[in-house]
Amino acid sequence: MRLTPTIAAASLLLFGLAACGGGENASEAEAPPAKSIILITPNPVGTNSFLQLGVKGAEAAAKELGASFKLYESKDPTSIAQNVDAAVRAKPTVIVGISFSFDDVFNTVPKANPDQQFLQVDSCAKGQAPNLACVSFKEHEAAYLAGVEAGLLSKSGQIGVVAALDTPFIHRWIEPFFAGATSVKPDAEGTPLYVGGSNPFSDPARAKSQAQTLTGRGVDLIAAAASGGNPGVFEAVAASGGKAFGVDVNQCALSPGNVVDNVLKHVDVAENAAIKEIFGGKTGGVKVYGLAEGGVGVNALDDDLASSGCTVAASPDVVAKVKQTRDDIVAGKITVADPLQS
Repeated sequence: MRLTPTIAAASLLLFGLAACGGGENASEAEAPPAKSIILITPNPVGTNSFLQLGVKGAEAAAKELGASFKLYESKDPTSIAQNVDAAVRAKPTVIVGISFSFDDVFNTVPKANPDQQFLQVDSCAKGQAPNLACVSFKEHEAAYLAGVEAGLLSKSGQIGVVAALDTPFIHRWIEPFFAGATSVKPDAEGTPLYVGGSNPFSDPARAKSQAQTLTGRGVDLIAAAASGGNPGVFEAVAASGGKAFGVDVNQCALSPGNVVDNVLKHVDVAENAAIKEIFGGKTGGVKVYGLAEGGVGVNALDDDLASSGCTVAASPDVVAKVKQTRDDIVAGKITVADPLQS
């Protein structure tokens, strides 16, 4: 139902109709659409450092672009699909899905909604649509560097990984870690164990239990690749006298004196840049960030290592070896095998 305007307003409206050949729809079309970002996570963010980085990057982009930001947290594949459907109905400037958990839904939904822009962070649907941009990382390169540290620092020659799941993608944190260790200590032995269960990325108790199993076998260095479960790994190594590696962000402060270094992934930086490109009109495509692009790394490479709280700072010879290995990877002298490609 249309409200009756005042006489003056009616005159102006009639004049506008004569001038532009339209009514309310024409004036609405002239107004720029509101800028907005919707980020969908596969799990509740909570203490998951990887998802926290995703939120940080999207929020920063929204602030810089003068856009609104909304976060939709999912619990399972069904709620992921529901949240994507709700986001499509909201028609934001871009819908961001973070992780490989969006591979299936982003294989179909972008094609069915060609006017909506999508961004997938940390993976890319196989049937990539022109309106789906993707950002991924060479996590295996950074994991190899952490492995070099483990090989040089392990006293027992027994190293391990506590990972969330036994999947090809998660193996990017496992085999390269062991490969880095054996590159400097050929007789080093690596053992992976998995959290699994109903909440593999946020289960400190199960992660701690798996880490205790490893330390009970003589493992003295464990790479924690269990996201929100990592604190459980840190508790286990602290009790055993061993050491651990964190993931995604600097987690050394979570267990002072017990974390050697971290396999860093600058998700927030890469996501922020991708969102800005989409707002600028550049859509689709895939960008991959490795050591050469500064998208992954370890704290041993950073200028602020001394204040990082990471124990590797006390081993300058190890830091020097890590930097040389980084340079050799970037130069192509060392090729780190990608478990996803094998």
